[in-house]
Amino acid sequence: MSNKKNLSPAQSKELINTLKERFEKNMNRHKGIDWAKVSAKLEADSGKLWSLNEMESTGGEPDVVGMDKKTGEYIFYDCAAESPKGRRSLCYDRQALDSRKEFKPKNNALDLADSMGIEILDEEQYRELQKLGNFDTKTSSWLKTPADIRKLGGAIFADFRYGNIFVYHNGAESYYAGRGFRGSLKV
Repeated sequence: MSNKKNLSPAQSKELINTLKERFEKNMNRHKGIDWAKVSAKLEADSGKLWSLNEMESTGGEPDVVGMDKKTGEYIFYDCAAESPKGRRSLCYDRQALDSRKEFKPKNNALDLADSMGIEILDEEQYRELQKLGNFDTKTSSWLKTPADIRKLGGAIFADFRYGNIFVYHNGAESYYAGRGFRGSLKV
């Protein structure tokens, strides 16, 4: 099995078509952004395209949500209605996974995000995402946890219920079938 993080030309074309369809279907997420410019950046960076494919294949439904004005990079977030199915039942990080004596989950959110080449959303990004629609109405998503909270053994997650965003805490070693994580990627 190859460890190369590249897609075949056919896979790249299929993914770009999927991303284009989603982009065109959800114009409210990226007002003023031109798909041709996004597509050109995607075609020029096979590594980022591979990461977007990982987001897609785990159920994230990545879409453009903005542009970094300093770098000119386009920002993609997981925009699936619920926390991506292929990224649930994970504890928060490696330390949390290693601390479990039994009933360990198959992985942890931070290591999986890193292996995919993406960043886990922080609270501010999660709140920005919720301005684009109602996400996580039945599930929840781990969020990048501030160091002072993590140092004490906790981690934060969020969801959308009763018309509001709720940010909670849990032991970092916990995991649930309805909790995953959402990622971001700049291209």
